[in-house]
Amino acid sequence: EGKAYFRLGGFAQSHDHRLLAYSSDESGNEYFTIRIRDAATGTDLPDVIAETGGSAIWANDGKTLFYVWIDENHRPAKVYRHIVGNDPATDVVVYSDPDPGFFIAIGQTQSRRFIVIDTHDHETSEARVIDSNEPEGEPRLVAPREVGQEYSVDHGGDRFFILTNAGSAEDFKIVTAPETAPGRAHWRDLVPHVSGRLLLDATVYREYLVRLEREASLPRIVVRHLGTGIEHVIAFTEEAYSLGMIGGYEFDTTALRFSYSSMTTPVRVYEYDMATRARVLLKEEEIPSGHNPADYVTRRIFAPAADGETVPVSLLYRKGTKLDGSAPCLLYGYGAYGIAIPASFGITRLSLVDRGLIYAIAHLRGGKDKGYRWYANGRREKKTNTFTDFVSAGDYLAKQKFTSRGRIIGWGGSAGGLLIGAVANMAPSLFAGLIAEVPFVDTLATMLDDTLPLTPPEWPEWGNPITSEADYKRIAAYSPYDNIRAQAYPAVLVLAGLSDPRVTYWEPAKWVAKLRATKLDANPIIFRTNMEAGHGGASGRFERLHETAFAMAFALKVAGAAQTPPSA
Repeated sequence: EGKAYFRLGGFAQSHDHRLLAYSSDESGNEYFTIRIRDAATGTDLPDVIAETGGSAIWANDGKTLFYVWIDENHRPAKVYRHIVGNDPATDVVVYSDPDPGFFIAIGQTQSRRFIVIDTHDHETSEARVIDSNEPEGEPRLVAPREVGQEYSVDHGGDRFFILTNAGSAEDFKIVTAPETAPGRAHWRDLVPHVSGRLLLDATVYREYLVRLEREASLPRIVVRHLGTGIEHVIAFTEEAYSLGMIGGYEFDTTALRFSYSSMTTPVRVYEYDMATRARVLLKEEEIPSGHNPADYVTRRIFAPAADGETVPVSLLYRKGTKLDGSAPCLLYGYGAYGIAIPASFGITRLSLVDRGLIYAIAHLRGGKDKGYRWYANGRREKKTNTFTDFVSAGDYLAKQKFTSRGRIIGWGGSAGGLLIGAVANMAPSLFAGLIAEVPFVDTLATMLDDTLPLTPPEWPEWGNPITSEADYKRIAAYSPYDNIRAQAYPAVLVLAGLSDPRVTYWEPAKWVAKLRATKLDANPIIFRTNMEAGHGGASGRFERLHETAFAMAFALKVAGAAQTPPSA
């Protein structure tokens, strides 16, 4: 209350339930301040820890707290140990990494036995553990980093369970190692690598190992009994859907919670008994205006790409929508960092599809929607596949009469904003309009500036134009700002945040200025900067809805769609 911006970063309860550590950002610059609240009285203690990444992990003694400090270049650079009641200025550095290209994060095993310090870039990782019962102990290395190898650590019994791509396991596998000797020499396969089955996450309980995996572009949860090795699958029958595991606080339990949604089904949270396989619905997202899933259609189609690949496209539209090419289409894409865009529910989309639009998500190379290979074929020297996939998806939607060329509104944010900037130069006639949120469009200049927060860790993703002439030429060939030319462009809406530490506000500002000065058409280029927010846009449910409504109004305007829903 009374703040222009507020974002809760995270919270952690001490194991004796007396204290709650929580963090907040009040400007949008992603520097989080940690405070500690007495649960019995509801009052905050004097401990105030500034300039953190937002996460806090308690040791088992209920008084020792670990956190990550963010340096002046906005990089998570050091892990500190804090004792409740002490001056944060006296906090002890537990770990720091000399390589600015590696970011640091902290976590804890499900068993609560170990605190985990993770260091990583986009292709290499390394983990250290601290015994939660001995918080003043030195971090112990699990396995030294090897370029191109990733791993993450959980724990159960006297073993570490390690999710890794080591040993050419492109789509990852799960190995175990003794708690006392966790190095690679002692890794033994538990869940072997299967090409095309991407292991995404794994959690260890006392009797069970649960993993989230994706195969044929669809997720599923697999439960394995550790004693017998017997596995069973939690799966669903819709053509496209989203699954997510929800972290719990207990280790010795048979209860697993997970979320499910599809583009027509609101988010549902289930509790699942891993022993009996009974499933109980705990919660379903409420739609205040009412929602009948039967009024909508969700589909998964595959658009042929120029090189013979097929690009999955998830669709949502209202029953009765004419599929004769007359419907406008909002086409969303991201395609970077291996992030897969789930075919999940979004309440705000209903406002568009109720007005006759087709809503589509293109699952582009650069994400992991079709496995790690899908990611590898959309990064570095193969980055342009992301852009051509988006164009192929739009062309196929037009060919199949879901929409028409010139009736499509492309939408993407951050690295997805790079996508939008690139396709604006490559295929402007395909689109009626483009929406670019906090867009990474001055790509070459950003990757040449190693003082920016994300630049060194991003080199494995994009290439390093400082040290490599080939990388320089490749990035220069698609960088949206550097490839603006004298041609007609569709209408463009650009959204930025003044305190954004990831995509600095001047990056989209430069792009807009050059677009306006160079293009040959009279279509509008609308530039809106939120002066009280950062990369994530406005804080608060309602302010964020205002921003979404603004973007959707732009989409409806350029599509020429009716702006009032049809009567029931």
